[in-house]
Amino acid sequence: MKKATFGAGCFWGVEADFHAQKGVLATAVGYEGGDFENPAYEDVCGGRTGHAEVVEVDFDPEMISYEQLLDLFWRLHDPTQVDRQGPDIGSQYRSAIFYHDEEQRAAAEASKQRQNESGAFARPIATVIEAARIFYRGEEYHQQYLAKTGRPHCRTVLPQQDVDA
Repeated sequence: MKKATFGAGCFWGVEADFHAQKGVLATAVGYEGGDFENPAYEDVCGGRTGHAEVVEVDFDPEMISYEQLLDLFWRLHDPTQVDRQGPDIGSQYRSAIFYHDEEQRAAAEASKQRQNESGAFARPIATVIEAARIFYRGEEYHQQYLAKTGRPHCRTVLPQQDVDA
């Protein structure tokens, strides 16, 4: 099992899409990238912690590759926006990849470069790529939120297809 961590705006919909992928064993929403210990949702949403809302993905690399997860990540949000996704504004909604080892860092950098060169986006990609530090698991009511509540998808960008399609 390996771990990947992505920030792509509101974590509810992002978690649902990663969770649905064959080869993803578990997901958790939480906070990463800030300097405030044990942040609560209210702290992060207030923009006082430096954390991003993220999804931590446990995956089986024999079933789904890190590169496939990166491909899905680019489709789930607008990575050209700085500190916002759709109606959500603030650094907690920034586009971010938190790598767990040198191999992930290299793959994320190469993937970002390919996306920039592909012409898929009208503006340059603003996604930050940084080393994973401490993942703070979000409050239990945020875990699998859309599945628990039956709410519709909460993102403005929807994936075009599954990564294994």
